Amino acid sequence: MSEVAYSYSQENEDYEVINGQVYMMSRPGTNHMIIERNILTSFQNYLKGKRCIPFNEIDVFLSEDDNFIPDVLIVCDPEIIESDGIYGTPDLVVEIASPSTARRDRMEKFAAYEKYGVKEYWIVSPQEKRVEVYLRKDDRLVLDNVYSIYHDFEWKRLTDEQKAMVKQSIKVSLYDDFYVKLEDIFEDIK
Repeated sequence: MSEVAYSYSQENEDYEVINGQVYMMSRPGTNHMIIERNILTSFQNYLKGKRCIPFNEIDVFLSEDDNFIPDVLIVCDPEIIESDGIYGTPDLVVEIASPSTARRDRMEKFAAYEKYGVKEYWIVSPQEKRVEVYLRKDDRLVLDNVYSIYHDFEWKRLTDEQKAMVKQSIKVSLYDDFYVKLEDIFEDIK
């Protein structure tokens, strides 16, 4: 861990280090926490008894200059799990975007996750009830799909053909039969 990150960790737990620069983190709002809980619960239910382990809000040390606290993640390599955090690359990372973090989630953190080999990256937008899913193709994270909850008035405007194309569950790439329903992710969100 870099000296600057170490000095901050002694004073304040709510920070991330991106490209060697320290960013203070604000406490998340209610909708953020509900979505985080919902995703973690879906991951825990599916992964029980399997090799991969879900975590939330745990330190991930990708390098000396990149120490993140993703909202939710899955790790399939037990060798990188230590008592004080994850020392290596998670297999799947979920960031729940807020107005103060959306830019970093889509730019600096996206670039780091891509660089260090994350296999699947989700960016969840609580206000839009949308999930962007990026999958690793060769050495890059590429947008695979955007999943959205439709308001009733929007759904009524879709043709039957359009409705048939709407995916209501996210296929998690780590297992062939691992799906997370959108309605479960956004349950209890107002």
